[in-house]
Formats: sequence, C-alpha cells, structure tokens
Amino acid sequence: MRRIHPAWSVAAVTFVALLGAAGFRATPSVMLQPLHEEFGWSLGTISAAVSVNLLLYGLTAPFAAALMNRFGVRRIAMAALLLVSAGSGLTLWMTQSWQLVLCWGVLVGLGTGSLALGFVATITGRWFVRHRGLVTGVLTAAGATGNLIFLPVLSRIVESDGWRTAAVTVSIAALAVVPLLGWRLRDHPAEVGVPALGATEIETPVKPAGGAAGNALRALRDAARTRAFWLLAGGFAICGATTNGLVGTHFIPAAHDHGMPQTTAATLLALVGVFDVVGTIASGWLTDRVDSRILLGAYYALRGLSLLVLPSLFAATAHPSMLIFVLFYGLDWVATVPPTVTLCREYFGAAGPIVFGWVFASHQFGAAAAATAAGLARDRFGDYTTAWYVAGGLAILGAVLSLMLYAGKRLPVIEELRVPA
Repeated sequence: MRRIHPAWSVAAVTFVALLGAAGFRATPSVMLQPLHEEFGWSLGTISAAVSVNLLLYGLTAPFAAALMNRFGVRRIAMAALLLVSAGSGLTLWMTQSWQLVLCWGVLVGLGTGSLALGFVATITGRWFVRHRGLVTGVLTAAGATGNLIFLPVLSRIVESDGWRTAAVTVSIAALAVVPLLGWRLRDHPAEVGVPALGATEIETPVKPAGGAAGNALRALRDAARTRAFWLLAGGFAICGATTNGLVGTHFIPAAHDHGMPQTTAATLLALVGVFDVVGTIASGWLTDRVDSRILLGAYYALRGLSLLVLPSLFAATAHPSMLIFVLFYGLDWVATVPPTVTLCREYFGAAGPIVFGWVFASHQFGAAAAATAAGLARDRFGDYTTAWYVAGGLAILGAVLSLMLYAGKRLPVIEELRVPA
C-alpha cells in the first residue's frame, strides 16, 4: 500500500489554522452597525480600527515569514492563534474606541498577519514541488471557507445574542486550533525524513544568519531595487483595496443602506466565499499551466468591470442580477494569490516567501486605505457609490500593471535574495 506523503497532512492542518484565523476577519463586517448603534461611534471611527488591523495584517507577514525561518513554523503559528483569541475575547470589556483599535487592530492584526499568505508561501515552498500552485490555491481558499462558515453564523449570533457572544465564539474557535497545530504541524520535510513532495532529495534546513527582522528588511531592500517587485506590489495593493478593504468591510452596510436585511447581505457575502473557494483552487490549477502574468491581467480586468456595475445592483432584495455579481466576483476574489506567490518565487528564488510577505503588506496597505476611505465617503456623501466606481478603475489599472510585468518576464532572478529556506 502506497504511503500518503506527510506534506498532505501538513497542508490539511495548515488549512484548519487558516480557517480559525479567518473567523475574526469575518467579524468586522457584521459588527460595524451594532457597534455604531451601541457606542455611537461613527462608521469612519470603527473603520479606522479595521484599517489598523489590515495594516498590521500585512506588515506582520514578512517578519512572520522570517521568524518562521528562524524559530519554526509551528511555534509562530501557535502564538499567532493565541493572539487572535486574546484580541477577540478582550473586546468584551471595551468602552472606548481606542480599546477597539487595540483589540481589533493591534492584537488580532498581529495574530492574523502571522497566519497570512506569507505562511501559505512558506508551507508550499518547503513541502511541495509538485502541485505547488494547486496547494497554494487550496490554502488560500481557507480564508474564503472561513467566511462561508463564520459569516452567516456570526450574523445570526449578533442579531439574536449580540456582538459580544459573536466575539467569544471567534475567540474560542481560534483557541481550539492551537492543540491541533502542536500535534500535527511540522516545520520541514527533513523532520520526518522525507523530501518535499515531488523532490528527489531530502533538503537539510539551514537557519539563516542574523536576526529575523534584519533578514526581512534585507529582503525588502534588495527586492525594492527590481521593477518586478514594484509591479507586483502595486497590483497587490489594488487587490487589497478592491477586496478586503472595500467589499469585505463595507458590502453589508452598503446593502443595508438600500434596505437589505443584514442577514441577507451577510449570506451574499458568504456566497462570495463559496465561489471564491472554487475560483482560487481553479486559479492554483491554472497557475501550474498558464503564465501567471497573463492570469493576473485577466483577473484584475474582470474584477474592475464587475465593481463598475455593482452600484446599480443594490436593492432591498437579492435579485438575480446581484446573485450573478456574487458568483462572478466570488470566483475572482483572491484568485490573484497563486500567480502572485509563483511570480515571487520565480523572480526572488528561495527568498520568495519573505518577498511575498512584503508584497502582501502592500495588499493590506491598499485594503486599509480603502476601508477608511470608503467609511469616510459614506459619512460625507451618504452612500458608497463613489467608492465602488473608484475601486473599479483601480482594478483595471491593476490589469495594466500585470501586463507590464509580462513585458519584463525575462528579468533574471536576483541572486542575492537567495537565502536558506
């Protein structure tokens, strides 16, 4: 009987960890209105706390990838989930908006940032040679699956029992995953005496010289000298602005402005997660077969067109046109991740996971800017129409940046960025 490669076990427990972290990322969209009603904080103030979370979610990623290289994936992942659990649980006692920023923004931002896509890039880079793109797609889909599981549940909990019960639910869910990581997650294939899936030789892991922070900053310094890095980072900043920052944070209140019940809007956003799972896995499969630059250009262009149409689709009920948008937009939600991870490894070699962490940081800068800007636009103009149109134009610009990357696809890998995995 053929033995199942342990890489699949590691991928499975990684998926569960990402699922647990995704629980909190689903929380702000269903809590904006309840927090506004209970504390009287403006949507701009609450959105600012979300923006801090999104910024730290991105900025933590490259440092977390470097820490995983130095201290091990398992230790960092377990500590990250403990931070998520603590940050969500401590919101029960908050009375001031700065406490919301501390809990939602700082603690949970650091925790989820350590379990962001840099974590995915580290796992797939170490454990997979064959099926790397596909597994990247599957693990990326864990976030969408988390939305699918948590959004409708949290929305109903908020309506029936209040936002505090929802916060406790997320805290317990994150905490419950910690023992599983301690039991099954391993740092490197050499620990269990096997090569990576698809490799022929066991690679002995070597801890990089110097501190984790220094390695992360050196990777940024060297990558920033290349045209490829800025094109990838620019496109991914637009990706963040048009997904987590705008749709992920403001879709539910925008739908509520048009008379749609919050539970209905939350269900639609969860359906985006359903189709995102399919789209991201399919994108991973395509990434193993089609030039990643072409894929990125197509994804951003299609996303831009869908966002330009969205303002005309909002209504008090979920009519067929909105359902078509949900299907189309969901397939494209984070389909950009597998080709972007692949291009970081292509251009920057073994330092690809750390460089991708910095590219992902740009994603969260874009998300944070969009989350705050859209909230302020809603406070100023009374609706989100301007935000949707601006986001659509930005996504089309992202397609242009990606095609510019294609024009320079023969740029050499930067050798000085090749650090031990």
